[in-house]
Amino acid sequence: MVEDELALFDKSLNEFWNKFKSTDTSFQMAGLRDTYKDSLKAFAEKLSVKLKEEDRMVEMFLEYQNQISRQNKLIQEKKDNLLKLIAEVKDKKQELEVLTANIQDLKEEYSRKKETISTANKANAERLKRLQKSADLYKDRLGLEIRKIYGEKLQFIFTNIDPKNPESPFMFSLHLNEARDYEVSDSAPHLECLAEFQENVRKTNNFSAFLANVRKAFTATVYN
Repeated sequence: MVEDELALFDKSLNEFWNKFKSTDTSFQMAGLRDTYKDSLKAFAEKLSVKLKEEDRMVEMFLEYQNQISRQNKLIQEKKDNLLKLIAEVKDKKQELEVLTANIQDLKEEYSRKKETISTANKANAERLKRLQKSADLYKDRLGLEIRKIYGEKLQFIFTNIDPKNPESPFMFSLHLNEARDYEVSDSAPHLECLAEFQENVRKTNNFSAFLANVRKAFTATVYN
Protein backbone atom coordinates (compact mmCIF):
# COMPACT_ATOMS: atom_id res chain seq x y z
CA MET A 1 0.00 0.00 0.00
CA VAL A 2 2.92 2.38 0.68
CA GLU A 3 4.23 1.65 -2.82
CA ASP A 4 0.86 2.70 -4.27
CA GLU A 5 0.96 5.98 -2.36
CA LEU A 6 4.49 6.65 -3.60
CA ALA A 7 3.37 5.97 -7.16
CA LEU A 8 0.51 8.44 -6.76
CA PHE A 9 2.88 11.00 -5.25
CA ASP A 10 5.29 10.54 -8.14
CA LYS A 11 2.41 11.00 -10.58
CA SER A 12 1.30 14.19 -8.78
CA LEU A 13 4.85 15.49 -8.82
CA ASN A 14 5.13 14.94 -12.58
CA GLU A 15 1.82 16.67 -13.19
CA PHE A 16 2.97 19.60 -11.04
CA TRP A 17 6.23 19.85 -12.93
CA ASN A 18 4.48 19.84 -16.28
CA LYS A 19 2.12 22.58 -15.13
CA PHE A 20 5.05 24.49 -13.71
CA LYS A 21 6.87 24.44 -17.03
CA SER A 22 3.81 25.69 -18.92
CA THR A 23 3.07 28.53 -16.47
CA ASP A 24 4.22 32.08 -17.25
CA THR A 25 3.01 34.31 -14.50
CA SER A 26 4.39 34.49 -10.98
CA PHE A 27 0.87 34.41 -9.55
CA GLN A 28 0.15 31.16 -11.16
CA MET A 29 3.50 29.85 -10.00
CA ALA A 30 2.66 30.82 -6.45
CA GLY A 31 -0.66 29.02 -6.72
CA LEU A 32 0.99 25.95 -8.08
CA ARG A 33 3.58 26.11 -5.29
CA ASP A 34 0.85 26.33 -2.69
CA THR A 35 -1.02 23.51 -4.35
CA TYR A 36 2.16 21.44 -4.36
CA LYS A 37 2.82 22.21 -0.69
CA ASP A 38 -0.74 21.22 0.19
CA SER A 39 -0.43 18.04 -1.84
CA LEU A 40 2.94 17.28 -0.24
CA LYS A 41 1.56 17.94 3.25
CA ALA A 42 -1.50 15.75 2.60
CA PHE A 43 0.69 13.05 1.20
CA ALA A 44 3.06 13.27 4.20
CA GLU A 45 0.13 12.99 6.60
CA LYS A 46 -1.32 10.09 4.67
CA LEU A 47 2.08 8.46 4.47
CA SER A 48 2.56 8.94 8.23
CA VAL A 49 -0.78 7.26 8.87
CA LYS A 50 0.16 4.43 6.56
CA LEU A 51 3.52 4.01 8.25
CA LYS A 52 1.87 3.90 11.66
CA GLU A 53 -0.57 1.31 10.36
CA GLU A 54 2.37 -0.65 8.98
CA ASP A 55 4.11 -0.38 12.37
CA ARG A 56 0.97 -1.65 14.08
CA MET A 57 0.77 -4.48 11.57
CA VAL A 58 4.40 -5.36 12.26
CA GLU A 59 3.76 -5.24 16.02
CA MET A 60 0.67 -7.41 15.60
CA PHE A 61 2.63 -9.85 13.46
CA LEU A 62 5.44 -10.02 16.01
CA GLU A 63 2.93 -10.50 18.82
CA TYR A 64 1.21 -13.19 16.77
CA GLN A 65 4.60 -14.88 16.28
CA ASN A 66 5.25 -14.69 20.02
CA GLN A 67 1.83 -16.20 20.69
CA ILE A 68 2.53 -18.95 18.18
CA SER A 69 5.94 -19.54 19.81
CA ARG A 70 4.34 -19.70 23.27
CA GLN A 71 1.64 -22.03 21.97
CA ASN A 72 4.25 -24.25 20.33
CA LYS A 73 6.26 -24.32 23.56
CA LEU A 74 3.13 -25.21 25.52
CA ILE A 75 2.21 -27.89 23.00
CA GLN A 76 5.75 -29.31 23.19
CA GLU A 77 5.57 -29.38 27.00
CA LYS A 78 2.22 -31.16 26.84
CA LYS A 79 3.66 -33.56 24.28
CA ASP A 80 6.67 -34.26 26.51
CA ASN A 81 4.41 -34.79 29.51
CA LEU A 82 2.19 -37.08 27.47
CA LEU A 83 5.19 -39.11 26.28
CA LYS A 84 6.44 -39.31 29.87
CA LEU A 85 3.00 -40.45 31.02
CA ILE A 86 2.85 -43.04 28.23
CA ALA A 87 6.30 -44.32 29.28
CA GLU A 88 5.19 -44.52 32.91
CA VAL A 89 2.02 -46.36 31.91
CA LYS A 90 4.10 -48.72 29.81
CA ASP A 91 6.43 -49.36 32.76
CA LYS A 92 3.45 -49.92 35.05
CA LYS A 93 1.98 -52.29 32.49
CA GLN A 94 5.24 -54.23 32.36
CA GLU A 95 5.39 -54.29 36.18
CA LEU A 96 1.80 -55.52 36.24
CA GLU A 97 2.61 -58.23 33.71
CA VAL A 98 5.61 -59.34 35.80
CA LEU A 99 3.51 -59.25 38.97
CA THR A 100 0.75 -61.23 37.26
CA ALA A 101 3.30 -63.80 36.07
CA ASN A 102 4.75 -64.04 39.61
CA ILE A 103 1.28 -64.49 41.08
CA GLN A 104 0.57 -67.19 38.52
CA ASP A 105 3.85 -68.93 39.40
CA LEU A 106 2.97 -68.72 43.10
CA LYS A 107 -0.48 -70.16 42.39
CA GLU A 108 1.03 -73.02 40.43
CA GLU A 109 3.65 -73.62 43.13
CA TYR A 110 0.94 -73.54 45.81
CA SER A 111 -1.14 -75.96 43.78
CA ARG A 112 1.85 -78.31 43.44
CA LYS A 113 2.67 -78.06 47.14
CA LYS A 114 -0.98 -78.56 48.03
CA GLU A 115 -1.07 -81.66 45.86
CA THR A 116 2.21 -82.88 47.39
CA ILE A 117 0.90 -82.27 50.90
CA SER A 118 -2.35 -84.01 50.04
CA THR A 119 -0.44 -86.99 48.67
CA ALA A 120 1.82 -87.01 51.74
CA ASN A 121 -1.20 -86.80 54.05
CA LYS A 122 -2.82 -89.71 52.28
CA ALA A 123 0.40 -91.69 52.51
CA ASN A 124 0.79 -90.78 56.19
CA ALA A 125 -2.82 -91.73 56.88
CA GLU A 126 -2.27 -95.06 55.17
CA ARG A 127 0.99 -95.56 57.05
CA LEU A 128 -0.69 -94.64 60.34
CA LYS A 129 -3.42 -97.12 59.56
CA ARG A 130 -0.85 -99.85 58.97
CA LEU A 131 1.06 -98.87 62.11
CA GLN A 132 -2.12 -98.93 64.15
CA LYS A 133 -2.92 -102.34 62.72
CA SER A 134 0.60 -103.51 63.57
CA ALA A 135 0.30 -102.01 67.07
CA ASP A 136 -2.97 -103.83 67.62
CA LEU A 137 -1.36 -107.02 66.37
CA TYR A 138 1.64 -106.55 68.66
CA LYS A 139 -0.64 -105.85 71.59
CA ASP A 140 -2.85 -108.88 70.98
CA ARG A 141 -0.10 -111.41 70.21
CA LEU A 142 2.94 -110.03 72.03
CA GLY A 143 1.29 -108.03 74.75
CA LEU A 144 3.04 -104.91 73.40
CA GLU A 145 1.80 -101.37 73.93
CA ILE A 146 3.48 -98.33 72.34
CA ARG A 147 3.21 -94.90 73.94
CA LYS A 148 4.59 -91.50 72.96
CA ILE A 149 6.38 -89.89 75.90
CA TYR A 150 8.51 -86.81 76.63
CA GLY A 151 11.45 -85.87 74.44
CA GLU A 152 9.87 -87.19 71.23
CA LYS A 153 10.41 -90.74 72.47
CA LEU A 154 8.36 -93.90 72.03
CA GLN A 155 7.94 -96.22 74.99
CA PHE A 156 7.50 -99.94 74.24
CA ILE A 157 5.76 -101.89 77.03
CA PHE A 158 5.63 -105.70 76.95
CA THR A 159 3.24 -107.74 79.12
CA ASN A 160 2.35 -111.45 79.27
CA ILE A 161 6.03 -112.29 79.77
CA ASP A 162 6.05 -113.41 83.40
CA PRO A 163 3.61 -116.32 83.79
CA LYS A 164 3.32 -115.58 87.49
CA ASN A 165 2.44 -111.97 86.86
CA PRO A 166 1.13 -111.47 83.27
CA GLU A 167 0.43 -107.77 83.82
CA SER A 168 4.00 -107.02 84.91
CA PRO A 169 5.51 -104.51 82.44
CA PHE A 170 8.86 -104.91 80.67
CA MET A 171 9.76 -101.72 78.85
CA PHE A 172 12.31 -99.66 76.97
CA SER A 173 12.36 -96.30 75.21
CA LEU A 174 13.42 -95.48 71.67
CA HIS A 175 13.91 -92.34 69.61
CA LEU A 176 15.67 -91.15 66.47
CA ASN A 177 18.91 -89.25 67.03
CA GLU A 178 20.25 -86.34 64.92
CA ALA A 179 21.65 -88.82 62.39
CA ARG A 180 18.13 -90.33 62.09
CA ASP A 181 19.33 -93.62 63.58
CA TYR A 182 17.48 -95.70 66.17
CA GLU A 183 18.67 -95.06 69.71
CA VAL A 184 17.44 -97.29 72.56
CA SER A 185 17.43 -96.27 76.26
CA ASP A 186 15.70 -96.63 79.62
CA SER A 187 15.11 -100.38 79.62
CA ALA A 188 13.44 -101.91 82.68
CA PRO A 189 14.63 -104.37 83.65
CA HIS A 190 18.06 -103.44 82.30
CA LEU A 191 19.25 -105.43 79.26
CA GLU A 192 22.98 -105.62 78.48
CA CYS A 193 22.22 -106.83 74.95
CA LEU A 194 20.24 -103.72 73.94
CA ALA A 195 23.36 -102.07 72.49
CA GLU A 196 23.89 -105.09 70.23
CA PHE A 197 20.22 -105.11 69.18
CA GLN A 198 20.47 -101.39 68.46
CA GLU A 199 23.43 -101.88 66.08
CA ASN A 200 21.63 -104.73 64.29
CA VAL A 201 18.44 -102.73 63.68
CA ARG A 202 20.49 -99.78 62.38
CA LYS A 203 22.14 -102.09 59.85
CA THR A 204 19.14 -104.20 58.81
CA ASN A 205 16.27 -101.79 59.50
CA ASN A 206 14.27 -104.89 60.45
CA PHE A 207 12.28 -103.47 63.32
CA SER A 208 10.03 -106.51 63.77
CA ALA A 209 13.07 -108.71 64.35
CA PHE A 210 14.40 -106.12 66.78
CA LEU A 211 11.20 -106.22 68.85
CA ALA A 212 11.16 -110.00 68.81
CA ASN A 213 14.75 -110.11 70.08
CA VAL A 214 14.03 -107.61 72.85
CA ARG A 215 11.00 -109.63 73.98
CA LYS A 216 13.12 -112.81 74.04
CA ALA A 217 15.72 -110.98 76.13
CA PHE A 218 13.07 -109.82 78.61
CA THR A 219 11.65 -113.37 78.77
CA ALA A 220 15.14 -114.70 79.49
CA THR A 221 15.39 -112.43 82.54
CA VAL A 222 12.30 -114.09 83.98
CA TYR A 223 13.61 -117.65 83.65
CA ASN A 224 17.22 -116.98 84.61
